[in-house]
This record gives sequence, C-alpha cells and structure tokens, in this order.
Amino acid sequence: MQRIILLIIGWLAIVLGTLGVVLPLLPTTPFILLAAWCFARSSPRFHQWLLYRSWFGVYIRHWQQHRALPPGVKLRATLLMIGTFAVSIWLVNLFWLRIMLLCMLAALLLFMWRMPVVAREKNDEKNIN
Repeated sequence: MQRIILLIIGWLAIVLGTLGVVLPLLPTTPFILLAAWCFARSSPRFHQWLLYRSWFGVYIRHWQQHRALPPGVKLRATLLMIGTFAVSIWLVNLFWLRIMLLCMLAALLLFMWRMPVVAREKNDEKNIN
C-alpha cells in the first residue's frame, strides 16, 4: 500500500513540476525532487527513468552529487521567472495582487541567487553523455 501511495505522489509531483515550468507561482524543483525521493523508495524503474531518461535527469543527478546548481541554470531560471511573472503582473488588474506577485518574485529570486553553483566535473560529463 505504501508503495502505491508513493508512486501516486511521485507522478503527481512530476505533473505539478512540469506545469511549474510555465506557471509562475508553481515551483518546479521541489516537485521534481519530491518525485525522485518517492520513486527511489517505491520504484527503481521510475527512479531510473527520472534520473536518466527525463528532461530533469541531468539537474537531479547534479543536485544529488553536489547539492548545487550547474553553471548557467541560475541565469536561465531567473530569466524564465521574470518573464512568467511579468506576464502575470501585466494580466492582473488588481494593484494589491501585482504587489504580491512582485514580492513573491523577489523572494524566489533571493532564494535562487543564494544557491551555490558548482561546475560539472569531466567524469560526471562522461557518465551523463
């Protein structure tokens, strides 16, 4: 029963994490890390798929090895966050909601820019490719 619950939570986290790529208030990273944790405890097959076949695999493996972001990810994530929040702020007509979105963006950017960056080692790149 626990295995089935972890599988359901893992796949739900994958769906929410994938939606978080384009929705500004839905974070991607925590959901994908949650999915990796659930799959590691419930399904070696899905865990392997997530680590080596999915779009997120390189980033998850890098996080597991270094507890840091790979170079270039901060800039891309920052630009994507600013872009999606800008569209949201532009579409919203309520002033207080715009202020709230700006505060959320500031908090997310602060969190993102405080994360360490570690380059991949050559051995890691050989194993990834």
